[in-house]
Amino acid sequence: MTSDFAAGNYRFIPAVFQYSAGAAANPGYEIERVRFDKWVPLAEGFARIAQYIQAAGRPLTSFCACELRSPAAFTDEGFRNFNLHYVKTLAGWGIYDGKTNPVARSNVCPEIDPPAEPSFYAFSFTRPSPGATPSFVIAGSGESQDGAASYAERTVRYRDISPDGIKEKVRYVVGVMEKRMGEFGLSWKDATATQAYTIHDFHPVLADALVSRGAARAGLTWHFARPPVIDLEYEMDCRRVMREVVI
Repeated sequence: MTSDFAAGNYRFIPAVFQYSAGAAANPGYEIERVRFDKWVPLAEGFARIAQYIQAAGRPLTSFCACELRSPAAFTDEGFRNFNLHYVKTLAGWGIYDGKTNPVARSNVCPEIDPPAEPSFYAFSFTRPSPGATPSFVIAGSGESQDGAASYAERTVRYRDISPDGIKEKVRYVVGVMEKRMGEFGLSWKDATATQAYTIHDFHPVLADALVSRGAARAGLTWHFARPPVIDLEYEMDCRRVMREVVI
């Protein structure tokens, strides 16, 4: 099930208060992705994002996805506290209503030379584009299953970083990506980019779980980074975006 966020000209897959599971531009619009050449701390990043979006003649509500970098993985409670802080700006922009958040997000922790504080890596927003093909951003997902239990209780092969454990984690996350794209009636053949985040060797499962299923159709970008919560080991996201710039 998807919901429409009319103020932003996109629809989204409802998930949790801190982010949606994915966003897709409505007909007549497309998603533009903007990557910062250097990571920008959260507060400064929001300010620069606002300037960029407004300079493009778009309302702040067109903000539909972002990619973050954090210093280290959070505990369950630490992650919740970070998210409570993060959504304050979205509320001020008229995006987060205190309950539902339409913005898709990835948030990972570089293993080498991480930022000193949570920072923006990239963001996406919608803009008019008559006749554009469907564009979307699927939020990052690690190997934690949905539910209200702790991450430890719902993580696939919890604390198992054996080759078989990593294989099962990767296969699970690939399935999550497929399910989310399917909510928009799309699949791997529609994606223009796929990103993986892990510090573990997942090459043994690459051909079977990713390439053979079409997940690497446009190649695969591997970020040597951890998911944002302690003891998660593998995360992915994907997108179809025809317009991407670096600032």
